[in-house]
Amino acid sequence: MLQNIQAFFADTFTFQTNTLVILSIAAILAAGFLLTRFTKPLHLPNVTGYILAGIVIGPYVLHLIPVQIISGMEFVTDMALSFIAFGVGKYLKLSSLRKNGSTVFVLTLCEALVAAVVVTLTMLFVFHLPLSFSLLLGAIGSATAPASTIMTIRQYKAKGNFVNLILQVVALDDAVALIAFSICAAVAQAVSSRGAFDAYVVIIPIVLNMAAVGIGILLGFLLTKLINDHRSKDHCLVVTIALLMLMSGLCSAAGISPLLSCMALGTAYSNLSGNKNLFKQVNKFTPPILTTFFVLSGMRLDINALVSAGVIGITYFAVRIVGKYLGSFLGASITGADRAVRNYFGLTLIPQAGVSIGLAILGARLLPPDMGALLSTIILSSSVLYEMIGPISAKTGLYLAGVINWDGPKKPQSPAISRQEQQPVETANHAGTSV
Repeated sequence: MLQNIQAFFADTFTFQTNTLVILSIAAILAAGFLLTRFTKPLHLPNVTGYILAGIVIGPYVLHLIPVQIISGMEFVTDMALSFIAFGVGKYLKLSSLRKNGSTVFVLTLCEALVAAVVVTLTMLFVFHLPLSFSLLLGAIGSATAPASTIMTIRQYKAKGNFVNLILQVVALDDAVALIAFSICAAVAQAVSSRGAFDAYVVIIPIVLNMAAVGIGILLGFLLTKLINDHRSKDHCLVVTIALLMLMSGLCSAAGISPLLSCMALGTAYSNLSGNKNLFKQVNKFTPPILTTFFVLSGMRLDINALVSAGVIGITYFAVRIVGKYLGSFLGASITGADRAVRNYFGLTLIPQAGVSIGLAILGARLLPPDMGALLSTIILSSSVLYEMIGPISAKTGLYLAGVINWDGPKKPQSPAISRQEQQPVETANHAGTSV
């Protein structure tokens, strides 16, 4: 029936590419909204609805969006990550890091590295896979994608020290993952029989990311000079988005994620200006972009890849979650964090996408073709599944920590978190708010 309808429209109308893009965007936004009508009564985060919408209208169910349109909208991912990272930079104020610095760094190191070790050991001793493959998969498993967790925090207007720790840890997580991957890549090449040392895969990504962070800081300083009381709000928004897109474009040209550099841009602006109004204004601009990003994430779920990944992929999916939870529990115990952080912080660190996918592509170059294909398949297929359960897991962690009500924005602060430590989280992203 559906194929007959599609054939009718194909025969009746001659669509140009720009027309298809416009109609596809309309379908993406509409589907994202409509699916939240079903997830809202179930008290599920809106991000879950967006990803489910992508699966429904994607290539493996209704096939409403042409594959060439989906592949041609990769730039939306970079745009969305740029806005998300810029907003996270607001929470990396030096005053806050001085207050929670040791806790943040120890938590980040533990949750990232314990997950990497657990994944590596599982691949080595359970499935008896090569050391190079196990190391690279473990290093990639250390990365956490902040997007869906941050959207869930904003939807439920969560605030307090528990939330601030989440935002600071996910901000630093990708830097740890990048360094861990580079070290593991060097070891993998040392034990591999593939031949010459590939400096590009091991060293150049770190150099490029460090350069991008430096440029981001410079652009953040420039932004403080361009934004002033004499500038209209509209032009403040235009200038900010222009600099963010410039940073994102440079990162795309270099083949790296814009997360770290745009985070540096936001951090520099936040610390140098102290102005929060610009962050609010930017976040009001982003809902359609972020909705499109999550719907596209659902469309990219490859059913065939899930089947081919098999038991190894399923085990990686589960073991990484265990590693993240154990790592955060260990880090919280070492730093003497309160019970809420020890017991529930790991539930907010499940999502994985973005940086991990980029690292998987680099890692595949270091492995034999069959192992490289398996590595990419596991990461690509599991990333969408992580993005589906991540928002629900994050919401559960926030609820159990006493930060939110299950069916509403917030409730009184848990005794485990002092009121003096409360700092409001902006409810800026209206793509995640209830409607």
